[in-house]
Amino acid sequence: MKLTPEEFEKITPYEIKRIPWIENGYYYNSKEQPARHPHYHGGLYYIQEPSAMTPANLLPVNPGDKVLDLCAAPGGKSTELGAKLKGEGVLVTNDISNSRAKALLKNIELFGISNAVVMSEAPAKLATYFPGYFDKILVDAPCSGEGMFRKSPSIMKNWEQYGVEYYNKLQKEIILQAAAMLKPGGMMLYSTCTFSPEENEGTIAFLLKEHPEFKVINPLEYKNPDAKGVTYEGFSPGHPEWVDGPEELKNCIRLWPHKISGEGHFITLLKKDENYPLEEKLSEQRKESKLSKEALEFLQELTFPIDFSRIDIREDRLYLIPNGLPNLKGLRILRLGLLLGEMKKNRFEPSQALANALKIQEYKYTIDLEGSNPDAIRYLKCETIEVSEQHQDGWQLICVDGYPLGWGKLSGGTLKNKYLPGWRWM
Repeated sequence: MKLTPEEFEKITPYEIKRIPWIENGYYYNSKEQPARHPHYHGGLYYIQEPSAMTPANLLPVNPGDKVLDLCAAPGGKSTELGAKLKGEGVLVTNDISNSRAKALLKNIELFGISNAVVMSEAPAKLATYFPGYFDKILVDAPCSGEGMFRKSPSIMKNWEQYGVEYYNKLQKEIILQAAAMLKPGGMMLYSTCTFSPEENEGTIAFLLKEHPEFKVINPLEYKNPDAKGVTYEGFSPGHPEWVDGPEELKNCIRLWPHKISGEGHFITLLKKDENYPLEEKLSEQRKESKLSKEALEFLQELTFPIDFSRIDIREDRLYLIPNGLPNLKGLRILRLGLLLGEMKKNRFEPSQALANALKIQEYKYTIDLEGSNPDAIRYLKCETIEVSEQHQDGWQLICVDGYPLGWGKLSGGTLKNKYLPGWRWM
């Protein structure tokens, strides 16, 4: 969301090499620690295993789409989907585990995604709120994890405990619930990090039997319509013969870890018939919220686009709500839209999430530190910083190499650190 691959290549201090099938993905030297650099804390990149980058890369999301990431934690795929939306439309990102969803929330806010709703709900419950609502859905399903044995041998214990049947039952339930939430003409991508045919081609064959309005599409050819038969070394088609399934299962993709620089993965892109009947849900109606004078003054100083009719106030906290949501009352929501800040007595405190959603030019009072400046690390450690240059007292947007990190409040050359304590560099 924050920079192009070409811009990233110019500023990164690390030795990197492009991943052949991911246009914004890179390999880095395992001796490096890119999570220990201020650029990571500015939300410039996410660190993810190469095969795991592929599902979100191959789901064809466009700005303005309504998108669901159903099994999303810790959020790597959601950050890519949010980047594709470019702040338009809505991203509903969900994980049934509340503890894992908290990590998901941090990544959504760290990477500056302003149009997300972060939830922790069972897919079956979500299906009752969002029938036929989403243009695109990603189901990175819980699985037995066979494709990750090489990277994380500890996963074998989980496999021994639960095995294939346990996960296959879950996958069939989840994919049916996801199918009900997809709009006619919409697209759903199903993926796992396992090898077992039951959890892969078998689950898709089950969906096609239960819902014949779906068809399997080759995601590589859909992405590159002029390149018939496009593929990459280490990619292979699905195997319908392994599950006695239809020929269209050959449009699925398997990534083999002994043939690529990455782990094992399975990917299927599905399209729902455009003529399938649609059940409409009414959008939520919100009352106009009354902002304090201080909140209004602060927000009017931003050039970040804010539709004031979409601001919702809950316990003096201001949220910018995505457009076109149904009534979500009764759902377990960790974050509804972008948290702008909090109205307090005679003042307004902007949020960490807002800082990360901004570009440096969208707030006029900024302190921009070089990535090599020790003050950048001191700031991320929530330490007080002395500022020698002339800056106006009051709120300052603290940046690294032109990219926002968070807020500080300046008084007489001393910067009171407002970086979110829970995100402190340890």
